[in-house]
Amino acid sequence: MSMRRWPLYAAQTLLTVCAIACSAGALAQAYPNRPIKMVVPYAAGGFSDQASRILAEGMSRALGQAIVIDNRAGGGGRIGSEVISRATPDGYQLLMTTNGTHTYMAVTEKNLSYDPVADFTPVSLVGSYGLLMVTHPSVPARNLQEFIAYARANPGKVNYASSGMGSGLHFAGELFNGMAKTSMVHVPYKGSGPGMQDVLAGVCQVIFDGAAKTQIDAGKVRFLGTTSAIRDPRFPDMPTLAEAGLPGYDLTYWVGLFGPKGMAPEIQARLNAAVRTVLAEPETQRKLTAMGMTLVGSTPEQLVREIRTETDKLRQIAAAIPGGIQ
Repeated sequence: MSMRRWPLYAAQTLLTVCAIACSAGALAQAYPNRPIKMVVPYAAGGFSDQASRILAEGMSRALGQAIVIDNRAGGGGRIGSEVISRATPDGYQLLMTTNGTHTYMAVTEKNLSYDPVADFTPVSLVGSYGLLMVTHPSVPARNLQEFIAYARANPGKVNYASSGMGSGLHFAGELFNGMAKTSMVHVPYKGSGPGMQDVLAGVCQVIFDGAAKTQIDAGKVRFLGTTSAIRDPRFPDMPTLAEAGLPGYDLTYWVGLFGPKGMAPEIQARLNAAVRTVLAEPETQRKLTAMGMTLVGSTPEQLVREIRTETDKLRQIAAAIPGGIQ
């Protein structure tokens, strides 16, 4: 290129860069100008679906556009997550999911088709909740310390139900075994519902289940504590397992909002602000805490740190499980 043409070329390049930047800025300012689809990778009616609908309703008000829930169940949440990992990053396709698809699967799935961090744009960690450790009434233990003593005195005779190999319930039980020096026997089921039914029938003695409130209120099971580091808002007088006798025990579920990788920072910031606005609303707080959720409303960076930290922790738990998790 001649020196005479260089100024013209440089000017054209600068104009192109400015045009692209201005176009991106204008797009972000106009966002959203049409309805947004929020993919929930689980079946309608479950905990994640209910929480997503509450958040979507509030975000619709905050953003001035409808947010439509699209349930893409299958593969334990993998299918819906794959859809968003490959979607156009224009802010009109979002993923509301749990750590099941972004930390547990990173540990339990050998050939996961997406990277939980690299293939998504993090928006916000919405809220967290613990599992409820409950026992059949026939277990001669009124509190956690008595249960640990009983389980240690009866190695291999206490069964705990889970929703399947590699599930959060499975990890909760094995983390308990490791920290309490017990040897409860894992009995996997196809979902926590069938597992709870066998606990009620006395086939299994223990389950870690976030949906056990109905059975607790009815007096059908005995509640020993919650797995998270924070008390369940529905049971403010009940201790966490860490408080009740296992210092450091913490296994928490969470719900987070993501977009596809490559989403504009301006759109990411707009969505994050909308989440925080919704979580500050008293009615949203009432609905979500009634489900047992502790509200968070994090920055995108905090969500990424949570994914990485929790994945490392789950790998350590998995490595200590006798026979592995497959």
